[in-house]
Amino acid sequence: MSTAILTGPPVAGSPLEGDLRALGFDIRTAQDPASAAELIAAVPAHERIAVVDPRFVGHRHTLRLALTDPRFPAAAVEGALTAQPAARATLDRAAARMPVGAGSAHLTDVLTGTLTDALERADIGLQRIEPGSLVAAVPLTPARREEAHEAVAAVDEEAVRLRSAVKSRDGFFTTHCISPYSRYLARWCARRGLTPNQVTTASLLTALIAAGCAATGTRGGFVAAGVLLLLSFVLDCTDGQLARYSLQYSTMGAWLDATFDRAKEYAYYAGLALGAARGGDDVWALALGAMILQTCRHVVDFSFNEANHDARANTSPTAALSDRLDSVGWTVWARRMIVLPIGERWALIAVLTACTTPRIVFSVLLIGCALAACYTTAGRVLRSLTRRARRTDRAARALADLADTGALAELIARPMRGRGRTGSFLAPAMAFLAAAVLLSAVIFEDDPASWPTVGLACCAALLTGAAVARPLKGALDWLVPPFLRVAEYVTILVLAARSGAHGALPAAFGLVAAVAYHHYDAVYRIRGGSGAPPRWLVRAAGGSEGRILVVTVLAALLSPSDFPLALAVLAGALGLLVLVESIRFWVRAAKTGAPAVHDEGEPA
Repeated sequence: MSTAILTGPPVAGSPLEGDLRALGFDIRTAQDPASAAELIAAVPAHERIAVVDPRFVGHRHTLRLALTDPRFPAAAVEGALTAQPAARATLDRAAARMPVGAGSAHLTDVLTGTLTDALERADIGLQRIEPGSLVAAVPLTPARREEAHEAVAAVDEEAVRLRSAVKSRDGFFTTHCISPYSRYLARWCARRGLTPNQVTTASLLTALIAAGCAATGTRGGFVAAGVLLLLSFVLDCTDGQLARYSLQYSTMGAWLDATFDRAKEYAYYAGLALGAARGGDDVWALALGAMILQTCRHVVDFSFNEANHDARANTSPTAALSDRLDSVGWTVWARRMIVLPIGERWALIAVLTACTTPRIVFSVLLIGCALAACYTTAGRVLRSLTRRARRTDRAARALADLADTGALAELIARPMRGRGRTGSFLAPAMAFLAAAVLLSAVIFEDDPASWPTVGLACCAALLTGAAVARPLKGALDWLVPPFLRVAEYVTILVLAARSGAHGALPAAFGLVAAVAYHHYDAVYRIRGGSGAPPRWLVRAAGGSEGRILVVTVLAALLSPSDFPLALAVLAGALGLLVLVESIRFWVRAAKTGAPAVHDEGEPA
């Protein structure tokens, strides 16, 4: 429930009370600061409360933004503020401290502003809403009130609401080919009571049907798959726009949206590989390579962003050049398209699926994503080398969590802690050497499924432990997680491909998918402010170095015919472990009222 307290008698003819009731607020009236404090204290602490000046004039959507957005513990706009349970104690104390008695009646006129300032000083995460072209005012004279009403009438509130439903930074294809009509689909869904989570689920189901069509291996199936994949992407855009349009943000929704995006794309890769196999073309290695490349690109994005999430003095000549390029209109879209974001990527996949073959789809995708990865990674390396920034403990902790090292690396790193210089290039150098030593063996050895490879996997584990032995605060330490992901994923791919066994590559696809889900889940927990997965889960999953060792041992110990079954069993066990714990965590987070989140960052 939600309660709105009007800090004075209602203004005759004002639509304010109707707007508040339409937003789901129960209205109570306070005549002075003392009665306002009593009413605030009387509202149960687990409920949202709003304090509104009855003279407020503005659009209903301004009130919606200020009073109903679940992402902020407290929010305010001129003449109105709200506090969720996390900020209620602070609001109660601020209201109780308001002067009462003779000479304090005038404080009623400034009560909302005084309480807002108190919440801001308390540093509880108050969000001051900028209405933009919308109106939010507290006029004190009839003339000013008339002007405010004219300003309200002059703005098309619904048009503003629709525009704000579209993500501010998006790719060219999404901005110009999808959002112009998907925003209206979002409004249609809102008016029929559909939730973003329902639309997200519909998008997943559509993509899975598309994958099933691709798996038929027929030209008609490929055409239907391409069309359904584009429809799935339209729904994928719609769920976020619906969340922004109706402010239905949630912890569960953010997790579902991010997780389902990856599930849709990688399930579609599997469908294409199955369809190609029906036509006699084995492209499982290409499908797994595409999944590995895309996942590693995401790891680079996540690691770089976390390393610089709260960096101070975050400037560099490279960043300055980027800002200057952004001032030239066409370069903005060109640079967004170069990185092949989800809109451009899915459009490319859909068109190529309908018109060509799965082998061409994966070949073009691998080339495009490889060029995009080189472009983005090179730019981030240059920024890191040329900026003067002090990395924080939080950033170092996030990078260590993203490295996903297990008990073996912990054991190796323990005697090294406190030695060496934090902030040098030692950590990324050790991670790079770990990947290079391992991949050189599995790629160039005549028989990688051997005990010498297991020995080199042990050497890679030693180097991995050395890489994470010190806090990851160096300029390029954000490269440690990507190097470790490349080592693990590519090792699985090459060992499966070189075994020559039937079913080895599909089993490897499943294993990498399970591990990738574990890594994505860690990212979404960190982004949501919930911390990384628990250490018991990381240790039970083996850590990156432990899983590499297990896979190399299985390859050396088992015959080629038994290796695929071992990979499939490992994939099933690991997938079940991380999926059950992930679902348990996110369901509990949603039930316990964890802060709602929503991703407004770069398109994935």
